[in-house]
This record gives sequence, structure tokens and C-alpha cells, in this order.
Amino acid sequence: MEDAPTMRSHGTGLPPWEFRSLGEGVVFEHGVLVFHAETITIGGGCYVGHYAIVKGYHNSRLSIAEGCWIGQHAFLHSAGGLTVEANVGIGPGVRILTSAHDINRERGRPIMQRPLDFAPVRLGEGSDIGTGAIVLPGVEIGARSQIAAGAVVTRSIPEGVVAGGVPAKVLRTIEPDDA
Repeated sequence: MEDAPTMRSHGTGLPPWEFRSLGEGVVFEHGVLVFHAETITIGGGCYVGHYAIVKGYHNSRLSIAEGCWIGQHAFLHSAGGLTVEANVGIGPGVRILTSAHDINRERGRPIMQRPLDFAPVRLGEGSDIGTGAIVLPGVEIGARSQIAAGAVVTRSIPEGVVAGGVPAKVLRTIEPDDA
């Protein structure tokens, strides 16, 4: 296929024509698993680490803009829609979820048999999600914000802050450059 973008892979990788869109110079390390690649857009210069799981979903979109870094063993789930803006870092072992079982409906049934609620997640430009953090459905992380390692983000975080804890809360503002 002549018009297909080129893709580098240190590992198994996937043919670029299987993706909705795949930018130049994307690297998939060994063991990366990708589901529903036809719903996934990845911008140029992105890196996906060893054994990460990038889980597209048949009726939603997963969009990763250019210059993003996704650490090993990360899990990106897009059933509710997932947007990762440019130059975002996603640390090793991060979990990003966009759906959950609704525990308030059909209470007589086991939780796993209850309906799913879907809610999109957005990671703002230049943000960074620390190792082992968990981002839950419906959360927006503001541009240039840092989420601390191990945090559990249950609600949206504004831009330009450091947030951490369980549940995550704003710890401080990141001062802009004085230039």
C-alpha cells in the first residue's frame, strides 16, 4: 500500500493501514496489544512501551495526538471515548478507564451483569500522568498538569497544577516560566 504511513517497531507492531490514522515515526515496542485499530488515531512521533494495551472500541474513538509517550504496561481503554492531546506523557502502569458498571441500576443483579455507563476522558496538551496512576471515566486533565504517581483521579483536574492522592486533589499550582 503506497499511501500508508511508515511505522517503526522494535517489537511486533501492527500494519499501519489497520489504524484509522497513524503518523510518521510511531514506535510500538514488543508485546504491545492493540484492539479495534480501525477506531484509533495516533499522531507522529509517538512511543508506545512494552506490553501496553491500547484498547479501541467498536463504536467510539481513541485519539492520541503527536509527540506522546506511553509507558510500558499502560492500559488505555476507549469505550467511552479517549482523547490524548499533544505531548502528553503517560507513565508505566497507568490505567485510563472510560466505562464502569452502574451499581445503582438493576440492583438485584451481580455488578458484572449491570449496565455500563460510558464517559469520555481527555488528557490536556503537555500533561503528564505519573507511574501507576488511575484515571476514571469522565475525567479531564487540564493542559500542563502533573498527576502524581499512584494517584486515583476521580474528577477533573484544572490546567497547570500538580494533583495527587487517593482520590486525587490539587496539591499546588505550577508556576509559569518567567521568560
